[in-house]
Amino acid sequence: MDMPVTVSPSAAKRIAAILAGEADGTMLRLAVTGGGCSGFQYNFALDETRMDEDLFIEQGGARILIDPVSLDFLAGAEIDFTDGLIGQAFKVNNPNATASCGCGTSFSV
Repeated sequence: MDMPVTVSPSAAKRIAAILAGEADGTMLRLAVTGGGCSGFQYNFALDETRMDEDLFIEQGGARILIDPVSLDFLAGAEIDFTDGLIGQAFKVNNPNATASCGCGTSFSV
């Protein structure tokens, strides 16, 4: 079965590095919330609590949680990490987004 959300190798490496400095059992939670200049925004947070209904992704030392409501907005998306001249950032390549803001942290469907 294909994963509803994928993680690029660069994102997995960066998430694993972040989690290595945290307490055992810490995971990265990706959530979609209302707000931002385009209607919805991506929120990344460290979390130690895995709910039964969460999607759990483990890849290359990265542990990621996504709640079922957020997953509806993220189906088919890829979590990526970019390191360029402007700086470092996580980026969500979301095929469900019909528009996004210039900074890439908010989107509309």
